[in-house]
Amino acid sequence: MTDPSFSTGSDPDPNPDVSTDVSIGGNVQDSEAALVAQVHEAQAAGRALRIQGTGSKAFYGNSCPAEAVLDCTGHRGVVAYEPSELAITARAGTSLLEIEHLLAEQSQQFPFEPPHFGDGTGSDDIGGGTLGGLVATGLSGPSRPYTGSVRDAVLGVRLLNGRGEVLHFGGQVMKNVAGYDLSRLMAGALGVLGVLLEVSLKVIPTPPATLTLVHECSLEAALQQLRRWARRPLPITASAWYQGRLMIRLSGSDEALAESHRLLGGTPLDVAESAWRVLRDQRHAFFLGDAPLWRLSVSPATPADALPGAEDQLIEWGGALRWLTGDQDVAQLRALAQAAGGHATLFRPGRGPMPADGVFNPLEPVVKRLHQQLKSAFDPQGILNPRRLYPDL
Repeated sequence: MTDPSFSTGSDPDPNPDVSTDVSIGGNVQDSEAALVAQVHEAQAAGRALRIQGTGSKAFYGNSCPAEAVLDCTGHRGVVAYEPSELAITARAGTSLLEIEHLLAEQSQQFPFEPPHFGDGTGSDDIGGGTLGGLVATGLSGPSRPYTGSVRDAVLGVRLLNGRGEVLHFGGQVMKNVAGYDLSRLMAGALGVLGVLLEVSLKVIPTPPATLTLVHECSLEAALQQLRRWARRPLPITASAWYQGRLMIRLSGSDEALAESHRLLGGTPLDVAESAWRVLRDQRHAFFLGDAPLWRLSVSPATPADALPGAEDQLIEWGGALRWLTGDQDVAQLRALAQAAGGHATLFRPGRGPMPADGVFNPLEPVVKRLHQQLKSAFDPQGILNPRRLYPDL
């Protein structure tokens, strides 16, 4: 439940204890050298660059007034995969779908359940973008409050900064990461600090079984129930409410799921995997159309009537994530979200205008100054994704 501020295939090697390189695509050294050269050229010319993968998340963030595109899709391939260490390292242009297929072969997955938004052309078969885009946007899916965020999973990165320098932060496996490092600042930074070249992430075992239960109830009743369940040792890994229907996903052994079903009641959902995937990828009916889409991160204890259009909301994350559509009074909505312990983001502008102060909640003066100092340190000429995160960065 964070804002986007900085503060924030091939088969694997049959020996899971040995680091594997399952690179795909062209010459890796050439692709990295080309990216470095383009940043040097842009720096010399004072020309802004818009960092881009497949474009699946181009709708997210503020408009970026760049004169040229830095295409990262050619810099791809898995560098190292350590199933026994629960860690994977891949180049930023690697397809998210390819990585997930590789993990699935070892019965592993990302903990944060990243959304897939297609490949920018309307196809659902490509996998919804790249690893670099996943980390740069920092977007997590239904499991986020139960298994962690993108930022929580970042172990290390290799980064190309605005000076054309290649920097390395963190490590490739958990035992090599000690203390605070700068790698996690890249999660949600939308590329304003640098171009991601490689990313190392934690992964988790795939649960042996899942069960989704459905309860028919009002939003207020659903929020009360979610708060009660949050205080109990239940294997919940996702929750969502929409139009009188509360879905709860449980993950674990068959015995644990049977006992949880006995405690929670509800009707098992037969098409659960598809239902969660549709919700994760925003192909649910709620998200369709061209109306503005607002994403509110608030305290789970926020009452249903504390925000506008209570019965028209879609609720996730145990009540901590609330989606609204339609035209809203921006100042009023942000004030209500702040009063509820969170913030409001214009996730998708749709047909509506962009707020004058940006799609993300404006920063407090001290935090804003820290952001500006970080931007100046990593990208002193401001050539990388200018204004994408905040209008004055």
